[in-house]
Amino acid sequence: MNGIETLKNKVLAGIPLQMEEVCALGENPDRKAVLDAAAEITVKMAPRGYHLCSIINARSGRCTEDCKWCSQSARHHCDVEVYPLVNEKQALEGLHLSCERKVNKYSLVTSGKNLSDTDLQKICKLYSRMKQENKCGLCGSLGLLTKEQLKALKDAGMSTFHCNLETAPSFFKNLCTTHTSEEKMQSLRWAKEVGLEICSGGIIGMGESRQQRIELAFALKSLEVPSIPINVLDPIKGTELEKEPLISDDEILLTVALFRFVNPKAFLRFAGGKTRLSEETLTEAVRVGINAAIVGDMLTTPGLQVDADRNRFIRQNR
Repeated sequence: MNGIETLKNKVLAGIPLQMEEVCALGENPDRKAVLDAAAEITVKMAPRGYHLCSIINARSGRCTEDCKWCSQSARHHCDVEVYPLVNEKQALEGLHLSCERKVNKYSLVTSGKNLSDTDLQKICKLYSRMKQENKCGLCGSLGLLTKEQLKALKDAGMSTFHCNLETAPSFFKNLCTTHTSEEKMQSLRWAKEVGLEICSGGIIGMGESRQQRIELAFALKSLEVPSIPINVLDPIKGTELEKEPLISDDEILLTVALFRFVNPKAFLRFAGGKTRLSEETLTEAVRVGINAAIVGDMLTTPGLQVDADRNRFIRQNR
């Protein structure tokens, strides 16, 4: 039995892999066998049925943080729309549209490191109003929040808290200096403590190594994250990563496969940057591990249509 089969069978038996094992898997020259093994793990262990989350950019621009990839940072010079928190009418319109398209969750996303007390009160009112519609799950990506703020949002109706780790803890300081990976992980821990579901992933292709992408997968596993968005960097003009070379399709597929080995029971959720991928790559990504997606405006980069995402999964699983 070769090394790939051995590791696949360990995962299928419920035995967690060690980081050095996954790193070795990533260097295995038989790439097809690695992808095929991940596909088998996906079929046998991952949630079936394609899970969709729709996002609305609920407050845009003028962020104080210095994240090198982000067009919403006030330190960058990008052609991005700037506006304050959306009102109830706008939030409900997005919710109703998402529900009409049979999306599983609907999320408000705000620019900025955290929420002021005033904005927290406004957002709690939005969630309370949206909960009355009782249409689908409610998520929020609202910055680095305190335990008290998270409890208030849960009480108002939010069911899931999203906060991407973005990249490996060892690489994060190369991309952002105004907050840390530990701050992000603490907010996620607090969210779990108050009874919220959590969603967290990252962006691949920001100059990190393959080993650091694997490190990210293990960091998410340590937090027991059940929903992991995988974004592919789509370099935006005006950001510090605008000239970053594009990660290859083959490396994207390998990353999805390795994430599936590390997190066999999670939703692996394709998110930003997928519009630059070929239909062949998108279909193969579904085969080897992707079983969820974020749809909508993708903040400042275009997303894919809901039906296209759902139909790709249905075709693959006939």
